[in-house]
Formats: sequence, C-alpha cells, structure tokens
Amino acid sequence: MRPLHPDLPFPMELADLRAGRRLSGSETFRVALLIPMCGSAGIWAPSCISSAQVAIAELNERGGIAGRKVQLIMIDAAVEAPEPVEEVVNGLIEARAIDAIVGMHISAIRQRLSKVVRQRIPYVYTPLYEGGETTAGLFAIGETPDEQLGPAIKLLQERYRPASWALIGNDYVWPRSSHSYAKGRLRELGVPVVMERYVPFGLNCMGRLIDELATSGADAVLLSLVGQDAVAFNRAFGRADLHRRMIRLSCAMEENGLLASGAANLERLFTASSYFGVLPTEANAAFKERYYSMHGDTAPVLNALGQSTYEGLQFLAGLMGGHHQSWHMQGGQDSLPVQYHSGRQSGVQSALDRKPIYLARADGLQFHIIKEFKNSDL
Repeated sequence: MRPLHPDLPFPMELADLRAGRRLSGSETFRVALLIPMCGSAGIWAPSCISSAQVAIAELNERGGIAGRKVQLIMIDAAVEAPEPVEEVVNGLIEARAIDAIVGMHISAIRQRLSKVVRQRIPYVYTPLYEGGETTAGLFAIGETPDEQLGPAIKLLQERYRPASWALIGNDYVWPRSSHSYAKGRLRELGVPVVMERYVPFGLNCMGRLIDELATSGADAVLLSLVGQDAVAFNRAFGRADLHRRMIRLSCAMEENGLLASGAANLERLFTASSYFGVLPTEANAAFKERYYSMHGDTAPVLNALGQSTYEGLQFLAGLMGGHHQSWHMQGGQDSLPVQYHSGRQSGVQSALDRKPIYLARADGLQFHIIKEFKNSDL
C-alpha cells in the first residue's frame, strides 16, 4: 500500500528491501511493521498502515529514533500469508536489515515470532491480547481480558440480565484464553455458558454455527472472531434476526467491521475497547486532525487496531530513547517506565499507567460510547 498523502515518504516494501533498494543503516532506523495484509484479518491493514504513517511523520519531525530517520518496512503477518513470517523476519534480522519490529497481528503469530527474534531487536506488540507475555525484549502494550471483558460482562449482565451465554471464536490462543476468563466471571455471577465453539479462519459458511446458536437457548454471545470472519458472522446473525433475542459482545469488532457488516446486522452489538474513532478526548481530536490532514477525508476509518500501530511506534521511540542499553533484559507489559505519545489521552503517557476501557454500542455504522471504565473499575 502506498501512502495516501503525496508528500509522505513511501514505506519500504519487502521486495524493495530484498532488492537492495534502501538507505544505509547509518542513515535510517528501519522498523518492520508486521500486519495482516490478506486473509481474515486483512480488513485491518489500511487503517493500521495509515495510522503508522502518522507516527512516522511525527517521529521524524522530532529527529527520528536514536537520531536516525525512521523508515517502515511492510511485512505480511497474516496466518494465510504465502511465506512464513518468522522466516522472513529471521532473514532480515540476520542481514541486519531491520532495527525493530512493531507488530499488529494475532497472538499465534506473536508466539511463533517470539522464538525467532530472541532479543536481537526490540519487538513491540500492539493489539489487545490474552495476557501473560513475559518474553524478554518483547513488549505487549495492548489490553487483556481482565481489563476489557470483566467490567463489560458485569455491566451487560446487570442491564440486560441474560440467563445464559454462548462463546464463539476462532480456534487459537486469544479466543480460548479470553473465553476461559469470561467463563470464570460468568461463574461468579451465577450465569451458565450453554454453547462454546471454535472455528477455523476463513470459514466459508456460518449457517450451521448460526443454527446451533439459535437453538442453544443463549441470551448473549461473546464473539471472538477475527476480521472478516466476524463480518460473516454478523451478516448471518442479522439475516436470522437473532438480535431480537440475544445481545452480542466483542473485544475485536472495530469500525471496519461495522462498515463491512452493514447497519441492519449490528443491532444490540457491543464492543469493549481502549479506543474508538469517536472517542471524545482532546488527544483523539488532535490525532484525528493530523490523520485526516495527512490522508484526506476518505482515509481508512480510525479504530483501535489502527491506533495501536501509531501508539506502538511512539512506544518504540520512548523505549529506545529511555532504555537504549537495557531494553533486551526486560519484556512483557509493565516492566519498564516507558514514556510515549498516545492518540487516546493527552500528554506523554507511561506504560505503567493502564488506560481506560470503553464500552460502546453499534449505532448504525458508528459506535456510541455508553460507559468508561477507569482503573478503579478494572
């Protein structure tokens, strides 16, 4: 994908790097931006790239990272990518062709890459995830189920009083871990889970899953499907009119998913997230102004996953600026007092301070924020 703004430097693509078309290492700080560009999660790519480009422009205005101009290298980190991402990344590290990684991809890819990167370069992992990452040199800065799901489940249970829940997700670590946490919370609330299903990526037909859900007796469903799979589910859910008798909660449904699902298929859909494009903060207003000034009014929609790449690059700059000599000895989420800029809240943020979580309801093709959960609620 090329930048939407004519004055913005092109991100370097993998083919260009392998062909040797790059500036020397002394002149640039090369960041591999790992995002899914195909498959179920490929719907997120345009927003992620466009948000990352805003961060690159800001960092370079401030002198780059380690005194070097920052340059993005685009790498497809989809499960369905034709070349295994860990082989691509290992080759680039060995060739000293990249200086750091910012990854916005599913946890299964992170687990594979953690065995390859091995503290040779810093690795910032940006999206929501299942928690528990402690690998040295790998910094997971996204939200975890206890932050997102706990308060949201409690509020929806109090407001709508569903008598039972269904849990549906893709078959990998994040949905399974999130659902394990959700089952514990629901058990505390005395609410049974009557259906739990995990499906492969790219499921062609949701009909059988929807039929099973319709006969399960569930009044609420926790949806942990990724990207286009969630879109396919929502469309089938809407066609079956299941919104008339059950609510949906997701932690990964974002603005691209709303547009693709269609307004008629989004009734009584709730999302718990650390960021929405409509977030009414001064920081987000400033971020949106920079974003649309750079990319134009028809830019990809802002969402939590895209904003996370902006934040991940800012975190990387703070990490290298404050902990250049010691980053490889630390890891996880809260182990270093990294100072960085965010599109969510004003001022310089610290990684040690957990950010608010918001619960929003789909309102047509947009989100309407109905509750902010602060640290005391989490």
